[in-house]
Amino acid sequence: MLFRSALVALLAMACACGPPRSATDTDFEVAEASIADLQAALEDGRVTSAQLVDLYLARIAAYDRAGPALNTIIRLNPLAREQAAALDAERAAGTVRGPMHGVPVLMKDNYDMDWMPTTGSSLALAGLRPADNAFQVERLLEAGAVILGKTNLHELAAGITTISSLGGQTRNPYDPARNPGGSSGGTGAAVAASFAAVAWGSDTCGSIRIPASVHNLFGLRPTKGLSSIDGILPLSHSQDTGGPLARTVADLVLALAATVGLDPADPATAILEGRETPNFQAALDPAALDGARIGVLETWVPEQGSPGSVTRVIRDALAEMETLGATVVDVEIPDMDELLSNTGLIDFEFKFDLMDYLAGVPDAPVATLEEILDAGLHHEALDGNFRRRNARAARDSPELTETMERRRALTAAVVDFLDREDLDALAYPTMRQETALIGAAPTGATCFLSAHTGLPALTIPAGFTDSGLPVGLELLGRSLDDARLVAFAFAYEAAHPKR
Repeated sequence: MLFRSALVALLAMACACGPPRSATDTDFEVAEASIADLQAALEDGRVTSAQLVDLYLARIAAYDRAGPALNTIIRLNPLAREQAAALDAERAAGTVRGPMHGVPVLMKDNYDMDWMPTTGSSLALAGLRPADNAFQVERLLEAGAVILGKTNLHELAAGITTISSLGGQTRNPYDPARNPGGSSGGTGAAVAASFAAVAWGSDTCGSIRIPASVHNLFGLRPTKGLSSIDGILPLSHSQDTGGPLARTVADLVLALAATVGLDPADPATAILEGRETPNFQAALDPAALDGARIGVLETWVPEQGSPGSVTRVIRDALAEMETLGATVVDVEIPDMDELLSNTGLIDFEFKFDLMDYLAGVPDAPVATLEEILDAGLHHEALDGNFRRRNARAARDSPELTETMERRRALTAAVVDFLDREDLDALAYPTMRQETALIGAAPTGATCFLSAHTGLPALTIPAGFTDSGLPVGLELLGRSLDDARLVAFAFAYEAAHPKR
């Protein structure tokens, strides 16, 4: 609560125009409002969905475009008010589709929508118009959500500082001089600043979890295949996942329930065939940590840490979990560094996945990564990265075969370790260092353990450093144990809220 108030105060002070004023006649306050808060207000007539759109747009105008100029939004949905009004009419006629009905949300600008461009925050794709909606976008529209707009991302999702040729640099609302993580930094900063109830990002190696960590949010990188990546501009199809970032576990649950599921267009979702989709609503159990056994990766969380440091915050959060009945033990996966080496796929897949995606979009402005480089239509910070990946000659190679074998060995070793040590989850910081100043290189990411195994990992707000910067604790579990991780997060949040 203390740090929620501090964030709201920071935004108010940074904006010379004062608190945002709505053009509507409602006094409903959207700052920090949960999805349940919004639904209650919609149900009793205190606010309409169209008014919610205006209230969020007022915050965006005051704090994203002016004031601290967080620069989280790359494009607003010109149809948002119209879509909200149609949902208000449905409600007035007695039809409510579910808990997302009339709720304004934001999407990272790598999710396809058939009425808005998908740019990946790149000048090269500024005119790219997909023919269809992404699977998760379609599910949200069916659930009655209102998409307010699209958020900035690290260009083509290829980094963790959220800078791009089209969208520029996004800033962290906890300290606008700091980096917002990435690549879903626009999504994370927008949710932290209450520019929407909840927002969607994607995660290839940390791009949901890192922004969640540095913005005091909950963010799940789901089991690979739990949610479809169809219609998400790819970075690496074998590692890409998509999903929401939220201020509360309850909001995360509602957002996940609306968007996970089997999709014939994404072969990875075949993991769900013949299985029940995880029941996230049943995971809202305040006693879930009682009896849980959590292994702390000592390599990433030294036992000693200076007061106010990331390590100390993580250790304090784990001690709080122990008060809720969890057993917390320090562990070390044998040969973990060797197991993790040479297990990433982005360099193998990006060039070819991008080419395949562009080939499927009518009248795409470019066809290849090489064309983007030749035209200079990318941020200079990405030049070396893009040129290295563009130099890959072929999709298949002995090196790729070896990398896939190493990934299988890594996954087997992690699951075997969980079983052998009788662990429900592994725990470690999402980022081992405070988020860097803008312009400085971020360090300390631990994204690859989940990204290179396909196992689910959830970032949980753990507290704040002495600098007042958020710290995220990450829990990693077995395949399709997503709901159990969410349950642990809910139990911790209920007893030790950090917002």
